[in-house]
Amino acid sequence: MTDMAELPDEPTGWLSDRELEHVRSELPLVYVNVVPVRINPMGEVTEVGLLLRAFDGGISRAIVAGRVLYHERIRDAIVRNMEKDLGLAAMPQVPMSPTPLAVAEYFPTKGVTPFHDSRQHAVALVYVVAVEGHCEPQQGALDLTWLTPEEAASDEIASEMAGGQHVLLRQALAHCGALT
Repeated sequence: MTDMAELPDEPTGWLSDRELEHVRSELPLVYVNVVPVRINPMGEVTEVGLLLRAFDGGISRAIVAGRVLYHERIRDAIVRNMEKDLGLAAMPQVPMSPTPLAVAEYFPTKGVTPFHDSRQHAVALVYVVAVEGHCEPQQGALDLTWLTPEEAASDEIASEMAGGQHVLLRQALAHCGALT
């Protein structure tokens, strides 16, 4: 029988800044990208929530995004990252199936795909998630704005988004039938 003191500590899923920088330079990381929406009783998207945050040395609009941690289910990563960006009272209605509507490949080199992240090569699973509660920007988010689907898909908003996220936003809205 193995003594409990000999077992390794349960991994936390968090890396030090130095460890994260090293991993980012060697391996693609898994992320979730989430478009938060409000829906009416018929399940139609009425509003899209976009964050305002600092990214790549500037200020831009963004969807919810964050890493999937070691030993974390996708559903749990969606909830954790939504609560991290929108607050604990957001009440996300996570889809029953963790099947993403799209997969985005972010590269540190511009032009490989529409998606760019100067820090790393990342693979993001993309979701649309309805929120029912009160949302407030948290942590690195400076603001949260609710827009109609048409406003969110506009060229003006696309020009305010970085890293190609406007492409994901339009894909997500088309997937929901929110673009006419």
